[in-house]
Amino acid sequence: MRRHKDGRAAHERFNMSEIDPREFGKLEAQVQALQAEVHSMSADVKSLLALANKSKGGFWGGMMVASAAGGLFTFFVDRIFR
Repeated sequence: MRRHKDGRAAHERFNMSEIDPREFGKLEAQVQALQAEVHSMSADVKSLLALANKSKGGFWGGMMVASAAGGLFTFFVDRIFR
């Protein structure tokens, strides 16, 4: 069992009568708001991941077109200046 500096265990430090119901309600509301915010952020991250996966395919498609164009350009320039 974990003990604090005063020698009491962690669960012995707080008495239930010391908890203010209003403060507890405020904390509960804050926790609910934070949970909603985390849920919203999770959805945003998922949509960003989906967008990144889509753009990854577009990037490699663009690389293929650029490589083909560069190859054709090099081929024709080599034939002209030979």
